[in-house]
Amino acid sequence: MSSSTIFSIQGKGLKLDTRADVETHLKDLYAMPDVEEVHMGGNTLGVEACQTIAEILKKATKLKVADFADIFTGRLISEIPQSLSAICDALIDKTSLVELNLSDNAFGGRCVDPMVPFLTHNRHFQIFKLNNNGLGPAGGTVVANALHESAKLSKAEGKTSNLRTLICGRNRLENGSAAAWADAFAAHGGLVEVRMPQNGIRMEGIALLAKGLSQCPNLEYLDVQDNTCTASGSRAIAAGLPSWPRLRTLNLSDCLLGGKGGIAIALALQHGSSKELETLKLQYGELDHRSLDLLASAIHDHLPNLTTLELNGNRADPEDECITNIKDALTTHGHEDALDELDDMEEWDGEEVEEGEDEDEAEEDEKDEDEEKEEPVVVKATATDKAADDLADLLGKVSLNN
Repeated sequence: MSSSTIFSIQGKGLKLDTRADVETHLKDLYAMPDVEEVHMGGNTLGVEACQTIAEILKKATKLKVADFADIFTGRLISEIPQSLSAICDALIDKTSLVELNLSDNAFGGRCVDPMVPFLTHNRHFQIFKLNNNGLGPAGGTVVANALHESAKLSKAEGKTSNLRTLICGRNRLENGSAAAWADAFAAHGGLVEVRMPQNGIRMEGIALLAKGLSQCPNLEYLDVQDNTCTASGSRAIAAGLPSWPRLRTLNLSDCLLGGKGGIAIALALQHGSSKELETLKLQYGELDHRSLDLLASAIHDHLPNLTTLELNGNRADPEDECITNIKDALTTHGHEDALDELDDMEEWDGEEVEEGEDEDEAEEDEKDEDEEKEEPVVVKATATDKAADDLADLLGKVSLNN
C-alpha cells in the first residue's frame, strides 16, 4: 500500500536479504520525497536490506512514523545488531520523527546497544513502542538509562522532553530494571501514556514505577496488567493517583491487589483522585466486598465518565449487594452497560490475608526461580500509604467482627 505520504509493505511475509531483494519492493518509496510514514513490519529483513532501507530513510526529511515491528523473524542473533544499527542511525537526526515502533522483534538484551545513540540523541520523537522484545532486566535497564540520559541532555539545553507515549510490555523487565525506569519516567515528566503489562515486576518494582510516574502530571493512560502489586504496590499506586488528575485509563487486572490493595485503590478513587477516569480494569485482583463497596461509592460521587469497568474474577457473588451498588452507581451516570460479565467470580470466605503474606509468598516464588541476585529495593512509606493501610486494617477488622 502506498499514497503520496504513506509507504507500506506491512504484513506481506517477504524475506528480503540483499539490496536487489529490497529494491524490487521499494520502487514507490524511492519516488516519495515527502514520505511521512514507512511501515515495514511483518517481513523479515537481512543486514543488507536494512542498510538499503536506511539509505532511503536518511533522505526522508518529513518522516513522522517509522514502523519496523516484527522484521527479524528467522534471523540469526548475530545479524540483528548491524540491521538495528543501520535503521536507528538513519533516524537519529530526524527532527520530524514522531513515532518509532520496534515491537515484536525478539532481539533480547544482547542487541539493545544499537538503539542507545538514537534514544539518547534524537529528542524529537514522541512515541516509542518496544513491546515483546525479550529485553530482560539488563536490556530494560540499558533502554531506560538511555531515555533518562536523553531527558537530562534536554534539561541541560533548557528544553522539555517530547516523549509522550512509552509502550514496553512483555519484556521480562522484572524488578531489576524498575529503578532505572522510575528515573526515566520522572525525568520525562510530560508522559501521557505508559503501558508496561506482563513484565514480571513485583511489588517493590511497582512502587518504584509509581513513584517515578508521580512526576508526570499529564498521565492519561497507565497499564501495568499482569504484574504483581499486592498490598504495598497497590498502596503506592493509590498514593500516585492524585498526581494524575487527567487519568482516563487504569489497568490493574491480574495484579494480585488483594483485599487491602483493593481498598487502597478504591479509597483514593473515593476521595476524588481520578474524576476523568473512563476505563478501569481490575479483573482477577482478589478484591472483596469491602473494596467493591468503596468503589461503588467512588463511582457514584466522583466517576461520572466511567464507561468501561472490568471486575470479573474477583471475590464476590454477582448478586451481592456490593455489585448491585456498583451497577446502581453506573446507572446514575447513564452507564448501565459499563460493567463487564461476571461469570468467573469467586466466593469470599470472610478471611483476610494478613499484611505481608502475599509479599512473602511472592518473594518465595522469586527465590525458586533462576534469576540473578539483586540488592533489595527499599520503598519508604508515605503518609498516604499509611493512611490507606490503617483504614484497610480498620475495615478488615470491622468486617471480620461482623
